[in-house]
Amino acid sequence: MKRYHLLISICVISLLLGATISPFFVFSQGDGNKEEIELLNQEIQARKDKVKRIEQSIEEYKKKIASKRTESVSLSNQIFLLDNKVVQIELDMEATQEKLETLELEIRQLGLTIDEKEKVIKKQKAIIAEFIRTLHEQDGKDIIEVIAAYDNFSDFYSQIQYVERLQRDIGNSVQSLKIANAELQEKKTQTEVRQKSYEELQQELEDRKKDFEEQTFLKSDLLAQTQSSELQYKTLVSNLRSQYESVENEITGIEKEVRLKLAEQQNTNGNQLSNEDKEGLLSWPTPSRYITAGFHDPSYPYRYVFEHNAIDIRAAQGTVVKAVASGYVARAKHCSDSSCYAFVMLVHSGGLSTVYGHLSNIVVKEDQFVARGDLIGYSGGTPGTAGAGPFVTGPHLHFEVRKEGIPVNPLGYLVKDY
Repeated sequence: MKRYHLLISICVISLLLGATISPFFVFSQGDGNKEEIELLNQEIQARKDKVKRIEQSIEEYKKKIASKRTESVSLSNQIFLLDNKVVQIELDMEATQEKLETLELEIRQLGLTIDEKEKVIKKQKAIIAEFIRTLHEQDGKDIIEVIAAYDNFSDFYSQIQYVERLQRDIGNSVQSLKIANAELQEKKTQTEVRQKSYEELQQELEDRKKDFEEQTFLKSDLLAQTQSSELQYKTLVSNLRSQYESVENEITGIEKEVRLKLAEQQNTNGNQLSNEDKEGLLSWPTPSRYITAGFHDPSYPYRYVFEHNAIDIRAAQGTVVKAVASGYVARAKHCSDSSCYAFVMLVHSGGLSTVYGHLSNIVVKEDQFVARGDLIGYSGGTPGTAGAGPFVTGPHLHFEVRKEGIPVNPLGYLVKDY
């Protein structure tokens, strides 16, 4: 009978440790939600197939846009590019919406599965408890009492076999319970992952809606500025190219002079650079991390005028813009009208310099030393506002990183938060 004591102890410990499982030989997965789960599976797969078809259409529009960019610069071509970009964004939004609805179905399906698992686990616990109670009753009798309770040895032997089966059944039940509990935890983890993905997709959809608004505005603004005239368009493009070249020359010419001042400052005050500054690591200039146009972005609407040597970070008008590293203010160009491009250029150690464009307000002065995280101005870019510059699509920060004067991808350096 000592083995009964040991077995009971093991089972009780297992239950106290949270091993929530049921005897596999008594209970199977309930069929209550099985049909609904299967229907959800079918709908989930159908939506995933639809997303694939939409993504194929998006790729086709990307190819159309890429092909059109190789043609000569003209207003009609630019309108074609903008129209196709708008359709591409609409498809992106549709695909994102489908993904959101798919996640909703998956979360619902997981909820039903979790409910089924919890019901099975509850039954399993009850069965194990019953097994333990039965064994305990047997364990409470001494051997003489047990033998005397039977009319013949055959009945006594059958009872011994019954008790041995109970022992095996408890072992199997505990193991089955552990498996069920592990599956339950896995489903809960999957639910958490999908909930997080759902929130991220919701934000992505909002960002896509803003992209759509910006591209739609860009087309209407372009038609308004050119009055649908090819000649007017070529004049605007020429002016845009001239302004870009002027800014480039300004940035290139002043960097060497300011870099000497930075070296002087470090020699005078000692090396006060942080480890991040020494390693060339940059903080993000804005709280936002959403990039609307990438470095050398092939879909940049005016790539035929100049290469997009920056990333555009979505930022509401008036968002604080901070220095990404310690350095000197090489240029702080203020503007009083919307046709002028307002920007700040900082020169850092290690051959790095950064440019912050479309600023609505600048709070630093040229030759001023700033530390990492210091406020340098406020973002702009809303069409028609001071400092936005021509042909802007909406509020954002134009952010450049240069290494020894050569534009490089900022994403290779933006690795630290404040």
